[in-house]
Amino acid sequence: MDETPEPPPPEVPFQAIIEQSLAGIYVMQDERFVYSNATWAGIVGYSPQELVGMHLRDLVAPDFLDTVLERYYQRLSGEVHSMRFVTRGVHRDGRIVPIEIHGSRMMFRGRPAVGGVGIDITERVAREDELRRSREQLQELTAYTHRKLEDQRIGIARDVHDRLGGSLTAMKMDATRILRRVQGDEVRGLTQGLIALTQDTIESVKTISESLRPSVLDHVGLAVAMARELELFSARAGVLHVLGGEGDSMRLSPKRAMAVYRIFQEGLTNVARHARATRVEVHLSEEGGYFVLRLHDDGRGFTPSMLDRGSLGLLSMTERAREAGGQLDIASAPGQGTQLVLRVPLL
Repeated sequence: MDETPEPPPPEVPFQAIIEQSLAGIYVMQDERFVYSNATWAGIVGYSPQELVGMHLRDLVAPDFLDTVLERYYQRLSGEVHSMRFVTRGVHRDGRIVPIEIHGSRMMFRGRPAVGGVGIDITERVAREDELRRSREQLQELTAYTHRKLEDQRIGIARDVHDRLGGSLTAMKMDATRILRRVQGDEVRGLTQGLIALTQDTIESVKTISESLRPSVLDHVGLAVAMARELELFSARAGVLHVLGGEGDSMRLSPKRAMAVYRIFQEGLTNVARHARATRVEVHLSEEGGYFVLRLHDDGRGFTPSMLDRGSLGLLSMTERAREAGGQLDIASAPGQGTQLVLRVPLL
């Protein structure tokens, strides 16, 4: 018994697909639209029949028309075969519509033409604007937080140094006077111990005050303050260090000097907490009107993707650099250590 042959597959209705496409589709010749599907015409508020024959100047924002015409002729002449960009269309009601275009040179009815697709990206642009505003607000909040924290540090450092330090100094002086008057060995020993304990506490107060607001930064400059911080870091963490470069002669505003110092402190803290390093190299230099800090450790490093996961420490450092008008770059690889490069404008 003969099998009935299967019918040939139906023809694909390309015209129907184009007409019903969710993307706008158009063809242009002589700077005018010669074809438009319903989606393309609807983007600017017209029907396809109304749109055909309209000139570019009728549908493009005046301040962007010259750019659109230039790109139109670049494709029409074959200088650029295909091009993708965002234009500013004018809706029938007068509002501006952002449209993403992807157009190419083609032949239409025997003549060169430009055809392509376009989509209304109004919602995308709105989301991007909202994201940009959110980022700006986050940056403003971070800057405000840094300022308030710095103000609090200054206040606490002043109180610790002046009030607590002054009280401890007075206690030491009183104990010293008592020591000169007592006779018994036991009381003398207790008094000597009290004087020694008071002196140790005074030194701790100085250390706390300096960590909150380094007076050396105001009196002898950033380079000396960083050198002292590096010495303390090596003593605490047991990590060898090398400090090089010419930092003494470079002038920074007080605000920028403090930002550099705080970033430097945070960088050393990260080395102590995460790097498992045995050696840290710090280099200060001037490059093209910028103060440049390079901090490199020989620790375990990390993969670049870890930077994308977010870190409050790294975020704080990056924002401090931005607030100071500078830039912070961090490079690392597993087993290769980590390098921090900070650039801040000089006066």
